[in-house]
Amino acid sequence: MNKKVWGGRFKTATDPLADKFNASIGFDFRLYPYDIEGSIAHCRMMAKQGIIPDHEAKAIIKALKEIKKDLLTMEAPSYRDYEDVHSMIEKMLIEKVGEIGKKLHTGRSRNDQVALDIRLYTRDAIKNILSRITNLNRTLVRLAEDNINVIIPGYTHLQRAQPVLLSHHLLAYYEMLKRDRCRFEDTLDRVNVSPLGSAALAGTTFDFDRQMAAGILEFDSISQNSMDAVSDRDFVLEFLFDCSVLMMHMSRMAEDMVLWSTREFGYLNISDSFATGSSIMPQKKNPDIPELVRGKTGRTYGNLIALLTVMKGLPLTYNKDMQEDKEPLFDTADTTRSCLEVMNGLFENISFNKEKMAKSASTGYLTATDLADYLVKKGETFRNAHKIVGEMVVFALDHGKELHQLDLNDMQTFSSKIEEDVYACLDPSSCINSRNITGGTGHEAVKQAILTAKKEIGL
Repeated sequence: MNKKVWGGRFKTATDPLADKFNASIGFDFRLYPYDIEGSIAHCRMMAKQGIIPDHEAKAIIKALKEIKKDLLTMEAPSYRDYEDVHSMIEKMLIEKVGEIGKKLHTGRSRNDQVALDIRLYTRDAIKNILSRITNLNRTLVRLAEDNINVIIPGYTHLQRAQPVLLSHHLLAYYEMLKRDRCRFEDTLDRVNVSPLGSAALAGTTFDFDRQMAAGILEFDSISQNSMDAVSDRDFVLEFLFDCSVLMMHMSRMAEDMVLWSTREFGYLNISDSFATGSSIMPQKKNPDIPELVRGKTGRTYGNLIALLTVMKGLPLTYNKDMQEDKEPLFDTADTTRSCLEVMNGLFENISFNKEKMAKSASTGYLTATDLADYLVKKGETFRNAHKIVGEMVVFALDHGKELHQLDLNDMQTFSSKIEEDVYACLDPSSCINSRNITGGTGHEAVKQAILTAKKEIGL
């Protein structure tokens, strides 16, 4: 029979079915480095406070470090052996050092212990994701710089709208990811708070130096309410939300890749090394990798909703429901990291069909807005100019021509304000270079945006 750390209160053993259902060792095993790190800090603090002798603290810490090495090559054990990662490490410690190992849990509960472990894990996960966001943004900025003269159609409603620089489009992704960075960095402030010393819910009777333990673990601050500290999973929810928004952004990037790689668009080619084929159609080259990124976005949303639902209506303080926080957290962190890595690989190996992009940008009446602006600058009101150009587009459609292909005489039947200089505003390059306002798609504006981005990400 597996003797539980809480077994003294119980007359009979737990039913095997309940044991299996209750255990979390199968998924929380991955927290062992953080549990050991927290235990070492806790032990050092207790020694400094005179709660346990120095020689015993040294023996405990030495054993914990040995256990950490042992666990490096160990797979998650069975629920039949251990209930959770915390009791597993405690039992392994006692096996190594004997009775003094039982002192480690002094003034501590699994409630503040798990809160600590998850905070340490989430802190590392955020730093890892931030690094990968930076890598992807660097790739995007390099692509933008390499393609500064490539013109493409900009779209609204998936209809060609106005000509823009490909670099401007790529830098839109950069701005999305920059906001994601800010969200994760802001969340990190609320993650980096030590709950140690909160014990089960009421704090501890021992003279703990909470600031010391927090300092050892490089926390910025300590929690101010023990009941909140053990029942708070806001920081996990924030992390899941941040990941969901980031995944949404990558899903939009992936959608552009999927669309642009079709023959209907033909704007880009996904490298063979990041594509797959069909089991029946020999000619197929499928964008499975960006499609999977798009698909995995759904599971991150699901993990966020799952934990929000778990936490809804829970009375203070800790409830076993909160054990359900770990799998959504771990899965989201793993999914987000892998998607960032593969998106970076996709963009690093992408190639653009610049000729097809330029051709598309010169058809579909993309300069109509510039023609309306031209009339406004000639003294027409914008609303009247909008109507005039709309009528000109209908005329051009009926005659199978683009706006720049219309004769000047034909255009002047719509407005006497139109003169020979109108053709300059109907050229996609001129349209782009007339938009050098900050944030616009003009060459100078985009070059400045690239310079700014390079400074921000250290390129």
